[in-house]
Amino acid sequence: MTDTPVNDTRKAELLSTKVEHIDIKSFDARPIVDAMKKMSFTSRDLGRATEIYNQMLADPDCTICLVIAGSTSAGGCMDLYAELVKSNMVDCIVATGATIVDMDFFEGLGHKHYQALEVPDDDTLRSLYIDRIYDTYIDEEQLQDCDFTINKIANSLEPRAYSSRAFIREMGKYLVEHGKKENSLVKLAYEHDVPIFCPAFVDSSAGFGLVKHQVDAMKAGKPYLTIDAIADFRELTDIKIKAGETGLLMIGGGVPKNFIQDTVVCAEILGHEDVAVHKYAVQITVADVRDGACSSSTLQEAASWGKVSTAIEQMVFAEAGSVMPLLASDAYHRGHWKTRAKRKWASIFQ
Repeated sequence: MTDTPVNDTRKAELLSTKVEHIDIKSFDARPIVDAMKKMSFTSRDLGRATEIYNQMLADPDCTICLVIAGSTSAGGCMDLYAELVKSNMVDCIVATGATIVDMDFFEGLGHKHYQALEVPDDDTLRSLYIDRIYDTYIDEEQLQDCDFTINKIANSLEPRAYSSRAFIREMGKYLVEHGKKENSLVKLAYEHDVPIFCPAFVDSSAGFGLVKHQVDAMKAGKPYLTIDAIADFRELTDIKIKAGETGLLMIGGGVPKNFIQDTVVCAEILGHEDVAVHKYAVQITVADVRDGACSSSTLQEAASWGKVSTAIEQMVFAEAGSVMPLLASDAYHRGHWKTRAKRKWASIFQ
């Protein structure tokens, strides 16, 4: 931060309206989803995607992996994802570092995201230390508190290599002891033994805190902590091998999407040729399929790589914040989660 004074009055005006995260228990989306199944276009796609997610929940042999990329957590879906963990509706999470650190852990520390009721010049926002995600604001000074908390956690741990899953578990433990939000995904995942993987973990506020941890340790001539991305891949593949039947609920694309799909190929490389492709798959995305990029690759394309089955899959081309509340509320109220066995996959690494 610079020494330039911040206009606190103007900053308070812009950060006056908090984002309120949707509560999927407060409304029953089953009637509207049932009606959308009888429509066409994206409505029918969402109806089928919801049916597939309910199939995953009803299948006693299916481990469900929630895959999150993008900014839906900051935009109002944070409590939605937390409820999926709390109600045993997901067994494993693969996400971007921003989703887990800059958004969920950030709010777990007591900070908030804000609606941008007006968007002034972004240089003005910078002068006020306000970060913008489309029409959502984050207080940069609060985000730096998140950075330094990550640094504090790293300094408290044995200086060795950790998978992102192992480090995020320590973050969850920290929130249990010091957090200010009960409904935090990171905290609940720790309490319910649901592992969280961030294959690009340092591409987030965690990166700043961990770099400071390493630089300070190097200056002092001391050993330091590192994040082992290979261990991430190995551990997630180990879950896939042990789980057998799996289903994917994917929001967005990017690295998390490819990472979870690649576990099938990795298992084969390790000699487990009997490991099945992901049986169920739903992806909600706005990525254009024409540019050949990984984030826009369809589930059908992934089948050619031996990653997913084409039998029970559905692409939904929509902004996830507008359709995930319907899908999740429908599944919550149909109640298949009530009889699901808890997998507790995080416990296999303890």
